[in-house]
Amino acid sequence: MKTLITNIKQLVQVGTSPRKWVAGKEMSVLPHMDNAYLLIEDERIAAFGKMEDLDYSKLEETDLLQEIDASGRLVLPSFCDSHTHLVYAGSREIEYIDKIRGLSYEEIAQRGGGILNSAERIRHASEEELYEDAYARIEEIASFGTGAVEIKSGYGLDTESELKMLRVIRRLKETTPLLIKATFLGAHAVPAEYKGRQTEYVNLIINEMIPAIAAEDLADYIDVFCDKGFFTVEDTDRILNAGMKYGMRAKIHANELDYSGGVQVGVKYNAISVDHLEYIGQEEIACLLDSDTMPTILPGAAFFLNMPYSPVRSMINAGLPIALASDYNPGSSPSGNMKFVMSLGCINYKMLPEEVINATTLNSAYAMGVEEKAGSIEVGKLANFYITKPISGIEYLPYAYGSNLIDRVFLQGKQL
Repeated sequence: MKTLITNIKQLVQVGTSPRKWVAGKEMSVLPHMDNAYLLIEDERIAAFGKMEDLDYSKLEETDLLQEIDASGRLVLPSFCDSHTHLVYAGSREIEYIDKIRGLSYEEIAQRGGGILNSAERIRHASEEELYEDAYARIEEIASFGTGAVEIKSGYGLDTESELKMLRVIRRLKETTPLLIKATFLGAHAVPAEYKGRQTEYVNLIINEMIPAIAAEDLADYIDVFCDKGFFTVEDTDRILNAGMKYGMRAKIHANELDYSGGVQVGVKYNAISVDHLEYIGQEEIACLLDSDTMPTILPGAAFFLNMPYSPVRSMINAGLPIALASDYNPGSSPSGNMKFVMSLGCINYKMLPEEVINATTLNSAYAMGVEEKAGSIEVGKLANFYITKPISGIEYLPYAYGSNLIDRVFLQGKQL
């Protein structure tokens, strides 16, 4: 079955050859095609081109499922959200009030809030409850234009609860049209029962959690919150080394709260991404330039927590690629709206519209390991894309930060 979209005002992020990512000044270059068509066959992109080159005689009418006129509209590849925690139990709006009253992220955590609050709730929630809540969030982000999402565990902080979270993520993979990657984040915080015994908890992660997760093949990646007040470089080194033995590639929470060494240890273990990066200097930039690790910025968390902004312009000027992700979670970024993330990228990080689109599609696809299937309009890739409402151009997407500009969403070739 086929779907033909015609008269597209602008078909954005098109590609005729595979691209791993774009970096440096190339981030401001966004391949596009005016007055275009897009042909979908089953779940894949079959062809695209200029309307003047469209040959209807080659399309058998019996095969044509539908034709959509996209006059005045843009078509873009779906967002790839490479960093989320969207499997969780309950919201944390009381902590939101604490933040308004002036408590810091670390102070809330020391009082048993933050990650430990979510961990307590996860332990008491059933797998079915977690799945139903997460499914609703998946539906929401899909309606916002997201077609691929990475989801972490890390709110369980004991073996059975971490397994429970990862089983929910596996079920979401099987029952939703999104492209989903699972990340094991047992090293998200030290649970209350291990207070003062951090090394023992790290031993539990290495000796019990990782083998149990690998036995059920539940995780694509392994992550560590390597930062001030959480896990040390030495802890991170041990955990990543253990995860690699079971085929789990690294992703790292790094340098959100201070210069932690997380970037360097991530690069050492060929992490697919290092994420947050509010604190990053020339040493970290130089380290990343010689790597295959994607620097990933989480504008929603910095916005919500009123944290310092990553030096994105310095990073791009140095020649680095940048990915943007939502960090969707109940404590520090309770939103999975990637269009808003683009707006924050422009407003707070001085990124150009072309740069934020590259950062939320092609580069973020790489940051979650799906660049061969998603992140651009290319023949053979999954037909994950959205059609905008009539708008003037790509600049209007981040500019109109509070407006819903999506008319239709397609995932795996089917309209939602």
